[in-house]
Amino acid sequence: MGLTMREKKALTNEIAVRYRKASKKDKQQILDEFCVTTAYHRKYAVQLLNSWGKRKVQLIAGEAVEFVVGRPRKPRTRNRTRVYDQSVHRALKQLWEFFDYQCGKRLVVLIRANIEVLKAEPQFAIEEAVALKLCSMSAATADRLLKHDRERLQLKGRSHTQHGPLLKHQIPVRTHFSWDERLPGFLELDTVHHEGSNAAGEYCLTLTATDVFSGWTELRALPNRAHRWVHQAVIDIRATLPFPLKGIDSDNGGEFINKELLNYCRSSDVTFTRGRPYRKNDNCFVEQKNDIAVRHTVGYYRFDTDAEYKTLQQVYLHLCPLLNYFYASVKLVEKIRTGARVKRVYEAPQPPYQRLLASPLVSEQTKEQLRSTAASLHIVEQKRLFDRSLAHLLQIQRNKNRPEAHLPGSSTTTLGKNS
Repeated sequence: MGLTMREKKALTNEIAVRYRKASKKDKQQILDEFCVTTAYHRKYAVQLLNSWGKRKVQLIAGEAVEFVVGRPRKPRTRNRTRVYDQSVHRALKQLWEFFDYQCGKRLVVLIRANIEVLKAEPQFAIEEAVALKLCSMSAATADRLLKHDRERLQLKGRSHTQHGPLLKHQIPVRTHFSWDERLPGFLELDTVHHEGSNAAGEYCLTLTATDVFSGWTELRALPNRAHRWVHQAVIDIRATLPFPLKGIDSDNGGEFINKELLNYCRSSDVTFTRGRPYRKNDNCFVEQKNDIAVRHTVGYYRFDTDAEYKTLQQVYLHLCPLLNYFYASVKLVEKIRTGARVKRVYEAPQPPYQRLLASPLVSEQTKEQLRSTAASLHIVEQKRLFDRSLAHLLQIQRNKNRPEAHLPGSSTTTLGKNS
C-alpha cells in the first residue's frame, strides 16, 4: 500500500529545500529515493521539487491566477440559495413530531401520500410553496434536516422472557422461512412488559403481532401474563385481520408455550412454531415493532392499575389504523453477500395495506374492504384520537404516584386485586 496524498505532500515539503541545495550527484540520489517512495515519474518529480514553495502565475480561463506551489488554495465561498429554508424545516419538524418521529424513508412517503389533507389542516399552516418542497424532498435530506433533533432521542430496553414448560418440545422450532410462510397470514408474536424497571407484582403487557409478508401489526393490552389473556388476544386478532390467520410464531416465553394456546391452534388449523432460545433474530419482524410501535409510543413506564389497562387498550385501538393504513414501513427484499460484506436490498417504503392491495394472493373482496376502510379514515383526526388517549394514559400514570391517589375513595385499582 502506497503513501496517501497527504503523506506525499509532507514528504515533498521536507525534501524540496534539501534537493535544491544539493550537488548534482546528491540530487540524483535524492531523486531516485523520492521517485521510489512516491511512485512519481522522474520528470514530474524534478519539476515538483524545483517549484515547491515558489510563487507562480498561471492563466486559468483567460484570467491570471497567482498561487504558491504546494500550498492549498482557500476554498471558494459558494453563494448558492438554500432550497429547504427555515419555513420548510419548521414544517418538516412539526410533521415529524406529530407523526411519532419516523425516519426519513417512512416520513417522506407519508407526506407525499397525504399532502392535500395536511395542507387543509390549520394546525400545520403549510403553504403551497412549502408543500411542493416537502413533496420533492428526499429521505436523506429529511434525515439531514432532522439530525440534531433526532440525536436527543435515545431509548433502551430489557427482556423479561421466561422459559415455558416442557410443553415447548411439542411445538416445532422455526429456523427459516419457507415459501408458504411469505404469504399473508403468518404472524410473529411477542410481548412487551410495562413494569417500569420493577418486576415485582402484576403489571400490564402488550401483545404485538406482526404479519411477515405485509408488516400488518396488531397490538393488544394484557392485564398480566396469564395464559387466558394471550389466548383471548389471539382470538381477537384473528377476527380483526383482513386476511386469514395461517400461522403464528413466538419466542419460548411461558405466556405462549402453554396448552391453552397450543390446543386452540390445533383445533383452528393454525400452524404454531417457536424460535430458538436466545436467538432474537428468529423473531426479527415483531422485535422491530416492539420498539417502533410500543416503546416509542408508551415508553418504559409502569402500568399496573385497571384504569391504565383500559386506557392502554384505547391507545392501541387508535394506533393500529395509523400503523397499518398510513405509516410506511420498509421491507427487506434480499441479501447479497460479497466475501465478508453483506448488501441489503429494500423495497420502496409503503404502508402494510398497500402491500396487501398489490399482492395477487389477496382476494378482491378483501381488497375492497381495505379500500373502504382506508377511505373512511382521516389521518389527522385518527392521530388526534391517538394523542388524546395517550395523553390520558400518561396522566393516569402520573396521578397514581401522588399521595391523594391512595386515599380512601380513590379510583385507582391494582390489577392484582381486579383480575
